[in-house]
Amino acid sequence: MTVPTPLTGVVPPVCTPLTPDREVDVPSLLRLVDHLVGGGVRGLFVLGSSSEAAFLRDGQRRLVVESVVAHMAGQLPVLAGAIDMTTPRVLDHVAAVTAAGADAVVVTAPFYAGTHPAEIARHYRVIAAASPVPVIAYDIPAAVHTKLPADVVLGLAADGVLAGLKDSSGDLAAFREVVSGARNRSDITGFSVLTGSELVIDAALAMGADGAVPGLANVDPHGYVRLDGLCRSGDWDRARAEQERLCALFGMVRVGDSGRMGGSSSALGAFKAALHLRGVIDCPVTAEPQVPLSPEEVERVGKHLATAGLL
Repeated sequence: MTVPTPLTGVVPPVCTPLTPDREVDVPSLLRLVDHLVGGGVRGLFVLGSSSEAAFLRDGQRRLVVESVVAHMAGQLPVLAGAIDMTTPRVLDHVAAVTAAGADAVVVTAPFYAGTHPAEIARHYRVIAAASPVPVIAYDIPAAVHTKLPADVVLGLAADGVLAGLKDSSGDLAAFREVVSGARNRSDITGFSVLTGSELVIDAALAMGADGAVPGLANVDPHGYVRLDGLCRSGDWDRARAEQERLCALFGMVRVGDSGRMGGSSSALGAFKAALHLRGVIDCPVTAEPQVPLSPEEVERVGKHLATAGLL
């Protein structure tokens, strides 16, 4: 289907359920999709960070896209990450996910080697020239070690190279610059500005953002859709209360013992444990080499769910 311009509302980065032997659990994936659609989301972003895309083999990536696209049958737009280190490798992923039916691709800056802003701009221009679907930039400096400059993003938007930005930088000042430029520049139209933060969606929407891509929306899509609606209706007091409830729920990402696991193991393990406890997915296993949560840590995830009214 055609991606709305701009894309608005909640577009969760869909977790990738795995079997105990770490293959894609397609039945659980489709139940998760139904859970999200039932929560009122406006699109689905597969193969993002919360999808563990970096840990999946190429065949697994394609299976995820094919399965979700076929299940949705055009009901909502499906965005797919085409994330890799260099332009040629990203082009291969773009070809694969668009052949599988993705409605848009989401692409980071190149990584591993350091890149200049001119090289980042060239990266996106080459990809957009080859992509049959819109290209959305993904700003995630914690993972790729490069911050997308606002002037580069806005210049590419003005030239029709980029259709949107998913900002997971945590830099609200730079995010505001993109939002303001997208709103006020006459040479930019239909450009989607989406925040990737679970914790400041009310602030981002107050700035004029179009929507949000929060990983925690896998666990509580209804809550994030409710927050989005409260902000759009101008009910800022209730929006703040809902945002604060979701911030408390987000505390689940810190249940893992930092002495034996990294932040990704803790956060993605918590999301999957929560989905398992809620009966959405069959198995909470994360991809290798992430460290699994202990039974005690899973129990703490359950307490966060109960406090939030989700168990």
